[in-house]
Amino acid sequence: MVRITFRILKTEGSARRGELVTPHGTIQTPAFMNVATCGAIKGAVSALDLKNLKCQVQLCNTYHLHLRPGDETIRKLGGLQHFTRWDGPILTDSGGFQVFSLAKLRNITEEGVTFSSHIDGHKIFMGPEESMQIQSNLASTIAMAFDECVKNPAEYEYARRSCERTVRWLYRSKKEMVRLNSLPETRNRHQMLFGINQGSTFDDLRIQCMRQIREMDLDGYAIGGLAVGESAEVMYHIIETVIPEMPEDKPRYLMGVGTPGNILEAVKRGVDMFDCVLPTRNARHGHVFTWDGCRNMFNAKYQLDDAPLDPACDCPVCRNFSRAYIHHLFKSGEMLAMRLCVMHNIYFFNSFMEQVRQALQNDSFSVFYSDHILKTNRRI
Repeated sequence: MVRITFRILKTEGSARRGELVTPHGTIQTPAFMNVATCGAIKGAVSALDLKNLKCQVQLCNTYHLHLRPGDETIRKLGGLQHFTRWDGPILTDSGGFQVFSLAKLRNITEEGVTFSSHIDGHKIFMGPEESMQIQSNLASTIAMAFDECVKNPAEYEYARRSCERTVRWLYRSKKEMVRLNSLPETRNRHQMLFGINQGSTFDDLRIQCMRQIREMDLDGYAIGGLAVGESAEVMYHIIETVIPEMPEDKPRYLMGVGTPGNILEAVKRGVDMFDCVLPTRNARHGHVFTWDGCRNMFNAKYQLDDAPLDPACDCPVCRNFSRAYIHHLFKSGEMLAMRLCVMHNIYFFNSFMEQVRQALQNDSFSVFYSDHILKTNRRI
């Protein structure tokens, strides 16, 4: 039996330094999870590359992999670890966010959601049981419960009904996972389950939801439905509202966030895990993160700049290539430009989290926060 544990190693105020032991390795927290939606990081970066970019966790998406190549196909090929050749922890998003953001036509009932594929329009039904079955076939380390995402701002009554349905769906998600993990043919019989807190921007709904789902004794808890239209100040307020209601002995995951500044603010408030497409999406458009701020590699000023992207970075890109060369690649439409910048940004975010953990370990997080909260988000 694999022993799943989460322990806090150090605290500074509400910020926590911990580690999460999983069936596929130990995650040092606070941690950033690199988004590989369809089983690959966009930008031609493979699982083998991730090993050299300090990646701890790969995040894949249930919805997209269910459509292509199909979760049954991945199960037959040995699960996501074998399929992608990433042998570390993998978290799979439940597909709920994509169902509500990508599907143009959808019908929500108590049983689940009927929607049209964004690829070819064919009808699909997904409820808590289906989401758990797909994620079980994918054999991810951590599965996310199926939930309903509400765009902000939302009407209170709709948010209330949606939140209550999400809680009911969580009960069904847990029951189905227990059943799946008991089957001898299941690829990963130690799959973990995280529940998701919803409630839009309404304090009372967020608190009520968190109090209900914490009673289920899950492996971890996520704050969902943020960074979807509300201001940063509102997001931080909701985090501050929810955190006191979350179990202290379980990992806390803020979904879909964000910039280095967002991460610092959330760590300061007690969050342990993060994911976001920002570092890779921005990289593909020439925007690279550095310890001095964000650079746009399309800018003409880099045409004759022989310095690395970031002199303070020791990633494979900064050790070998110049700003001038990467600027040239972008202007020439070369695919290598995207690959190099994606690699750098992944390395930067993982190094950034490494420094956050070190600061917490050394009781110097407040100093690190003050030194970097403005600098890392500024445009150079």
